[in-house]
Amino acid sequence: MGSSISDKNEQVTFLKTRLNMFMDVLDAIDPEETELEDIDRLILMIDEIESKCNEFKHRDL
Repeated sequence: MGSSISDKNEQVTFLKTRLNMFMDVLDAIDPEETELEDIDRLILMIDEIESKCNEFKHRDL
């Protein structure tokens, strides 16, 4: 695993990068050909971003 991100600016940059990746994937999906597995992957990406947000939040306590 990577090193721990403790700097707030690095945390924000990390989250922005992840959100941009999510948006790129979302933009690339063809609604007519999207399968349940694709939706599951999107949900997993959001869950991982949420988990990282919580991790960063608790790191600051």
